[in-house]
This record gives sequence, C-alpha cells and structure tokens, in this order.
Amino acid sequence: MDAQQRYPEGEVAAVLWDLDGVLVDSEGLLFEAERRLLAEHGAELTAEVKAGFIGLGGTEVLAALADHFGIDADLPAWTARKMELVAELLPGLRPFAPTTALVRALAEAGMPMAVASGSPADAIDNALRTVGLADLLPVRVSVDQVAAGKPAPDVFLAAADRLGVPPERCVVIEDAVPGVLAARAAGMSCLAIPSVTDPLDPRFEDADLLIRGGMSAADPTALLDWLGVRRG
Repeated sequence: MDAQQRYPEGEVAAVLWDLDGVLVDSEGLLFEAERRLLAEHGAELTAEVKAGFIGLGGTEVLAALADHFGIDADLPAWTARKMELVAELLPGLRPFAPTTALVRALAEAGMPMAVASGSPADAIDNALRTVGLADLLPVRVSVDQVAAGKPAPDVFLAAADRLGVPPERCVVIEDAVPGVLAARAAGMSCLAIPSVTDPLDPRFEDADLLIRGGMSAADPTALLDWLGVRRG
C-alpha cells in the first residue's frame, strides 16, 4: 500500500464502489461466461486476450471482443446470452473479504455509499443479493442507466447526484484502469486495488492511493483510516 496522506475526518462525503473485481470476485465468472459465449460462435477466448478488456462495461467488452475476433455480433442478443450464462454461474460468486469488511465499517459509520458499475442493473442486483451486500448498498447506478460507460465519468456522476454529494467530495474504489480514468474525469478521488498486478498498468499511478499487491494486500482498517473515518 503506497504511503499517502490520509483525509481529514469528515472531508470524504461519499464512497462509490465498482462492483466486479472490487466487491465481488466475479472476473473469473465473467470470463467463463464470455468464453462460453464466444465458443458458441467458434472463437476461443483466453485469459491473455480478456486481460486487455478488464474494466470495460458489459456491452463495451462484448463489442471489443467481437471486434477482436472479427465477428459481426448482434450485441443485444450477445448481452442477453451472456446474462443467461452468468445466471448459471452465479451460485459460485463470492465477495472479497477486505472490501466487504470496509463496506460494513463504512455503513456503521453512516458513510453514504453507492455502487457505480459497468454491469447491467439486473446483474448488479443479483450479485449483491448473492453475497449479502444488497441491504448495505441500496443506491446503484448501472451502465444501462447512463449515456456512456467507463472510462466516461457518467456512472460516477450519476451516483454522486443520487447521493446529493459534490463529485469533489467522493472517493471511488476501483480495480481497473477505465474506472480510474472515469473517476478522474468525474473530478473525484480514487483508490485503486488492481485486479491485474503483473504487469501493473502505469495508468494506475493516477489514483490517489494505489494498493499495488491487489486485493490480497488490502487492509480494511488502514483504508478506513485513510478515508478519515472514525471507527466506533
């Protein structure tokens, strides 16, 4: 964890969460759904190829994969099929312990929070219910509710608006470069916990706090202190 000056108590007015790779360990699940989808169209998706598209929204990643493999895709049909495959795999979804602990501590402290994700609304709702975080994170903005997905700032700006908090007093928690860029474009601070650390994309350096070792190096107590939140 990079040494960065903590926020003064009360300066952070809201925390905005990415979903996949931050709250839930879903990257493997999403990869498997996309692998099966592409196999149905005669293409073989590898982890190396998928790594280049982590952090894009649901429709954007499918469009990028179709372009990569030279497939003329019916994106609405592909999206629907991917959601069917995700639903089949959903019982295996697990939360990340460090961020789950941080969500619970922030909720106890009364910190306003929202989920702002590149996933569709139904996928966000189902994932949060599956891992037991739905009641703690009722404010949610999905990519299908805004004009553009990450790295555009739309989901984060919409989440701040719903919470009634100025963007400059929000901290975004992200695992991927498009999310870091979106947070910056929204005028928000960013905590980055990369889901891909080897090699580490240099654009993660734009984050206010970078946890270089990924989720395994995230300490919820230290992060609570960094956010300037008093523990009960």
